[in-house]
Amino acid sequence: MAQPPRETGRLTEVLRTCIGCRERADKTTLVRVVAAKESTTTVVTPDLSRSLPGRGAHLHPTARCLELATRRKAFGRALRVEGSLDLNALSAMISESPPAE
Repeated sequence: MAQPPRETGRLTEVLRTCIGCRERADKTTLVRVVAAKESTTTVVTPDLSRSLPGRGAHLHPTARCLELATRRKAFGRALRVEGSLDLNALSAMISESPPAE
């Protein structure tokens, strides 16, 4: 399916790809996540202000996309980190958010 042509300039929407469902969406509808190293584990932290340092990845704030990204091991690849990842902060944020319509 071909994407419609987008305008260039500052007032157009900025598209990002969800690492869970792999769909492209406006970045304002996605949650940016970053990896933060804490002692022996790496914590995947939601970046609601979109200003935390480091490599970021984008995810729809739904349980479905979180589950897909976890199953596909997309967080490690997208954030370029190795080892075990702690997704508790992200899971808590998603479970607290109202369901999308």
